[in-house]
Amino acid sequence: MTLRSTRLIEPIVLDGQLTESVYEEVSSISGFIQQEPREGEPATEQTEVWVFHDDANIYVAARCWDSHPERMVANEMRRDNNSIDNNENFAVIFDTFYDRRNGFLFHTNPLGAIFDGQVTDESNLNSDWNTVWHVKTGHWPQGWTVEFAIPFKSLRYQGSDAEIWGINFRRIVMWKNEWSYLTRVGAAYGWQGIQKLSTAATLVGHQPPSQALNLELKPFATGGVRTDLAADQPYSNDLDGDVGFDLKYGLTRGLTADFTLNTDFAQVEADEQQVNLTRFGLFFPEKRDFFLEGKDVFGFAGVSAGRGGGNTPVMFFSRQIGLADDFVVPINAGGRVTGRAGAYTLGALAIQTDGLPEQAIPTTNYGAFRLKRDVLRRSNIGIISTYRSPAVESDGSNKLLGLDGNFSFYQNVDINAYYARTDTPDRSGKDASYRGRFQYGGDRYGVELERLVVEENFNPEIGFTRREDFEQSFGKVRFSPRPRSIEAVRKFTFETGADYITNGAGRLESRQVDFQFQTEFQSGDQIFASYQRNYEFLDEEFDITDDVILPIGGYSFERFAGTYRFGTQRKVSGQLRAETGSFYSGDMTELLAEGRVEITPQFSIEPRVSVNWVDLAEGSFTTKLFLARLNYMISPRTFLGTLLQYNSEANEMTANIRFRWEYQPGSDIFVVYSDGRDTLASGFPALQDRSLVVKFTRLFRF
Repeated sequence: MTLRSTRLIEPIVLDGQLTESVYEEVSSISGFIQQEPREGEPATEQTEVWVFHDDANIYVAARCWDSHPERMVANEMRRDNNSIDNNENFAVIFDTFYDRRNGFLFHTNPLGAIFDGQVTDESNLNSDWNTVWHVKTGHWPQGWTVEFAIPFKSLRYQGSDAEIWGINFRRIVMWKNEWSYLTRVGAAYGWQGIQKLSTAATLVGHQPPSQALNLELKPFATGGVRTDLAADQPYSNDLDGDVGFDLKYGLTRGLTADFTLNTDFAQVEADEQQVNLTRFGLFFPEKRDFFLEGKDVFGFAGVSAGRGGGNTPVMFFSRQIGLADDFVVPINAGGRVTGRAGAYTLGALAIQTDGLPEQAIPTTNYGAFRLKRDVLRRSNIGIISTYRSPAVESDGSNKLLGLDGNFSFYQNVDINAYYARTDTPDRSGKDASYRGRFQYGGDRYGVELERLVVEENFNPEIGFTRREDFEQSFGKVRFSPRPRSIEAVRKFTFETGADYITNGAGRLESRQVDFQFQTEFQSGDQIFASYQRNYEFLDEEFDITDDVILPIGGYSFERFAGTYRFGTQRKVSGQLRAETGSFYSGDMTELLAEGRVEITPQFSIEPRVSVNWVDLAEGSFTTKLFLARLNYMISPRTFLGTLLQYNSEANEMTANIRFRWEYQPGSDIFVVYSDGRDTLASGFPALQDRSLVVKFTRLFRF
């Protein structure tokens, strides 16, 4: 399918009302096709779309008809929040290089919420990619309307005389739980359907500028007051302030250079706390702006650089930069080049951090390089290299070099493989890791097979490894019928898998066999039931808590779990989960309740409560984790949020309050208050640390 953009003779007023004469003069694009619940059938609600352009912008407008507009779900305005997908929704994606695999996604809901993201290899969506664009929505008796204005300067594209892009549109009618697209998108793709650019239409007729300076300068200033009574040298109400800037320059229409000086992350939200009852480290996602944009360019072998890959090592993990042993290490300066050049995708990064002599942390240089080349229709091969000097435990440098291939065939077959080695002082031999993975992800059937090896001296110091020195064999099969005879049920899923892990010497370390049954209802509600049979061998004592230590030996246990998940269109949504069974030398029961309570479309509360009762031969204990988010959206660009947490294992209570006002696209004012308290103190939890920070940024575009 080919669409043509219409050049505007007169500018439109971006108000979401669709009242200009051009909407009558130019025929709309329609005929959307269901992905869910009836794949391939016409959408039950009509959607009309227009694509326009002028010298500076590309415009997308839509009239979303609705037979029952009073039932529309619209309750989320937080920028880039995943819950925007759980509302009535309209989205557009542009494949600006027409490579059928990478693109830029924009979507909104009837409240005018703002969501933009960068799609890599049809699978990874980086919602932390933010750019300058505008959206307005309107309402009418038979539905809602929307207008997007996206500057060409905010996109990266080929820059040729005759631009050809890929394009697709998505409409979500949440009160029906119906998803539809302009082109046919398979139900097997699920919520990732909008990212499947190999199924997108073709856009012609637009004329983006081929040459421009394309320079962005974003200076910042911060000021604040801080208290830390738990520091080696406690201080109270210390004043501080700083200035710095970020610079972005378009080297070509496809390649962008970023530079940061005296980087500050005062606006970053606190991490969500987790309870860890395993013997392996926890993965916390990156939240710092400079590292978020373009992060998926550094993804390797199908594992995103911004998300954990389970047992698969993450070769480049930016949280290793500027964070060490619970200390924040200042970043002096850094640079990055990311983007595309023909069939190649490139990422290069260099960062220098300051030292903390009192913590024996030296000034350190970090580097990462990633290069991929597109092959076949939807596949690529590539290399990655990382560098850290000095290494963590020596004066020398740590290096990594890896090769990978990611191959996609037909609609649902994916194969990826990698081989990587590290070079670390005082570690020689057995320093490799490699993996092969096959996945068939059809709507009715699914198969996944994997073989992973991590040798004992494999040590990516700018990466993340959950466990060391092991070999893993994994397999899973799935059957997902859609019963037409049961009107209330959309899909059943039966799934079983086995995971077998040995250490480098061949001794069994972990084994898991699991069975899961899921029912997905037409309403959006879901029920899960699962059974796991586990074996774990501890080759050293495991301090599961400060007071309970599990001895060396092998442990067999089995777990039963049940979950009910409420459809997101409800004013009260979320999930209830219960898990029980044996656990190492005893038993454990876990209860989890989390959800979202809509007070008004602008105000919501998101609580989470997790309690584990653990009764082992070596001792008993209970863990409690309480979390609550309070969200108030003054407008799509103005947000006040509070994150309250209590963790019984850490004996800590924290509060993080953030106000963000994007007073013009790309320019912000942040006010952030943080408070940490020790719950073991008598009376009201004693203050450990506290800070109040104000940050001002201003974007200049040339």
